[in-house]
Amino acid sequence: MQHTVSVKKYHQERLWKLVKKKGVILSRDVTRLGIPSIYLKRLCDKGSLKRVSRGVYVSADSNVTEHHHLAQVARRVPRGVFCLLTALRYHNIGTQSPHQVWIAIDGKARKPKLEYPKLKVVRFSGQALTGGVGKSKVEGVTIQVYGPAKTVADCFKYRNKIGLEVALEALRECRRRKLCSIEELWTFAKICRVANVMRPYMESVT
Repeated sequence: MQHTVSVKKYHQERLWKLVKKKGVILSRDVTRLGIPSIYLKRLCDKGSLKRVSRGVYVSADSNVTEHHHLAQVARRVPRGVFCLLTALRYHNIGTQSPHQVWIAIDGKARKPKLEYPKLKVVRFSGQALTGGVGKSKVEGVTIQVYGPAKTVADCFKYRNKIGLEVALEALRECRRRKLCSIEELWTFAKICRVANVMRPYMESVT
């Protein structure tokens, strides 16, 4: 009996340390450590853990922010970069409130499959994928998101999907709030191959 109690305590303590370290944990994180998945349910039953979606857990007393869904996605797709409408929302640029999480992945990467949150996946390569990436922490999870200048260029690149008015709104607000320089915008306009498209609009805000 004493041995059984000590084993239970050992697994619970290891699981709890994992939660504190990562902020958002996946059921696969637990099994990789050799902790039986039943301990996830036990901590949920005790009220210590909270299941936020299939296979995704957080501490019951965690400070859930408006960007919680980004932390969830970043744990599942660590090499993805939040882009376009999701990046606009993250930087509080414009009026968009997307119902999907926009994320960029490498052109050859396997498409992620998540039940929740819903993803809108786009594929970038080269500097279009790696340029302008910023990192920050959301609920203890490191996320990658494109900065304002890169996001504006991406919006012009995808203007046929998201609407030219969205790209124009983002450009004007970035310049009005001085979130990026003209030089930065030109750099990413060239990387995203939309310099000719953006030129007349850029001249109107300089």
